[in-house]
Amino acid sequence: MKNLITTFFFIAAFFTGYAQEEKTKSESMDKMWGESAVSIDALRAGRGKLFDEGNFGMFIHWGLFSHLGGKWQGKTYYGIGEWIMNRNMANIPVADYKKIAKEYNPAKFDARAIAKLAKDAGMKYIIITSKHHEGFAMFHSKADSFNIVDATPFARDPMKELSAACHELGLGFGFYYSHNQDWTTPGATGGPTKYTNGKPVTFEDYFYKKCKPQVKEICTNYGNIDFVWFDTPGDMKKELVVELAKMVRELQPDVMLCSRIGHGMGDYASKGDMEVPPRNIKGLWETCDTNNDSWSYAWYDNNFKSPKDILNRLISTVARGGTYLFNVGPNGQGQVPEIGAQFLLETGKWINKYPQVVYDAGASPWGHAMQWGDITTKGNSMFLSVFEWPQDGKLYLPGLKKEILSARLLKGIKSEKISFEQKQGWTIFNVPFQQGDIPASVIELTFKSNPEPADVDQMLGLSPNTGTRLLTVFADVNGAESKSISWMEKFGEWKHVTQISKWAEGSIASWEINVMQPGFYYLDLYYKGKGKLVWNISTDEGSLVQNQLAATEKYQKYPIGILEFKKAGKHTIKVSLVEGDPETSSLESVLISPIN
Repeated sequence: MKNLITTFFFIAAFFTGYAQEEKTKSESMDKMWGESAVSIDALRAGRGKLFDEGNFGMFIHWGLFSHLGGKWQGKTYYGIGEWIMNRNMANIPVADYKKIAKEYNPAKFDARAIAKLAKDAGMKYIIITSKHHEGFAMFHSKADSFNIVDATPFARDPMKELSAACHELGLGFGFYYSHNQDWTTPGATGGPTKYTNGKPVTFEDYFYKKCKPQVKEICTNYGNIDFVWFDTPGDMKKELVVELAKMVRELQPDVMLCSRIGHGMGDYASKGDMEVPPRNIKGLWETCDTNNDSWSYAWYDNNFKSPKDILNRLISTVARGGTYLFNVGPNGQGQVPEIGAQFLLETGKWINKYPQVVYDAGASPWGHAMQWGDITTKGNSMFLSVFEWPQDGKLYLPGLKKEILSARLLKGIKSEKISFEQKQGWTIFNVPFQQGDIPASVIELTFKSNPEPADVDQMLGLSPNTGTRLLTVFADVNGAESKSISWMEKFGEWKHVTQISKWAEGSIASWEINVMQPGFYYLDLYYKGKGKLVWNISTDEGSLVQNQLAATEKYQKYPIGILEFKKAGKHTIKVSLVEGDPETSSLESVLISPIN
């Protein structure tokens, strides 16, 4: 069991492409790869313009694994479908896996239909897997015959068709390429350690015979491309990464390189899979997410994100200063699953009405989301994307210090003026009971000049008509450990939180909040642990709640009691662990909700 757990965590760390290192680097991407380093401003104005202003792209995971769809020899393997060959899933022998190509014929693949779906969904470019970790090339490769043209009855190059369709429709185009892992090629990470004749093999053999020649092919045979998205560099030697990046730059000078090429290189940072960060990040960065739980097609996985979820995660990513790369997984016939495609089209209809909210939009001056939605900026306008419309006709915005010239509820090309008042550090909008649009309404605020972080108090606000969740990432922590962690609910399905654990005696987590209205509020804690735990929560006014509750090994919401705020204004909330295992007790957030 111990070995299984060790293997699991090794794969988890490897799968994200040394995610922890990249998280640190993504805080500020001031230095780019190699000797021809350029500033972020130069990137934004040059080859990074599409990435920086488009803010929304389509990721496609498609390969030989799509034909299996999560099933091998009658057994379903739950988790990300593109890893089905791996020893931690079906453990398919190389020879058996290669035989699958003989029956792979995605006859319903329509490159233009997929490109049009991306365009209609509001996406500005497509990045597709040219070769994933399985080693099967989805393009015609002279470097290796294990490819879709030479090894399958399909016998066409879908990458040529898709690149042509993207160029025709005005979309950017790029390739994903797994440069380190290749489970079917001798010498590559995860691949056979010897040739079939028993001769020893090195990683350099794989690199010079397959990896570098294939990367040259994708950078040569498909016209101008906009992205090369490498993945899981692991412990690949720096000199090989530098050599690969140099060749890409020579062949495609305007291409954008993802940071997952390794060794701190790349033009922009790629956050952990499925991670929408809770606070703003400077520099050029993206988060890559997927439309259900698996990246590639899996026959059982129809847990597709709704248009509301897609938009919420897209806008939150843009509001944090990033770009959203959203994945689809075509099935074995080459078609995007109908439910996922339909939800994307509905998403695109909304974006088409409110493009200013997403494209070339700036980050929220608050640096974090609101309880009702999120905020992006453009020019002298601020856009409030409201996903949870208030039922009492009042929308509360904390901390805005800048004078508002106008506030309008947008309804496509039409708009409706709404009144507001500013008091006690809050702006209160009088909104109609019927929301302006679904799944999100947009309120545009205009100002004399561009809104900046200095124009707001970034303190978290507690409004009288919606709950406020205090994430631990925003807490001041004394005597305990605050740490960002990632884990998989099932293989490949990533979750990310910042937690507070390792509670010492007297340790405290505290938040500063602005309370709009005094009164009684329900208090809930999200935590995990073992046995029974006693938590103590207090305010600067002396209000105190202490309760004993059970714990589980997963984060759950637990009702603690009722907290009172006697006066409006700024207050301090403190949380401490009084009894329980300090090592396993992990606090994720605090929820304060009005009683109504």
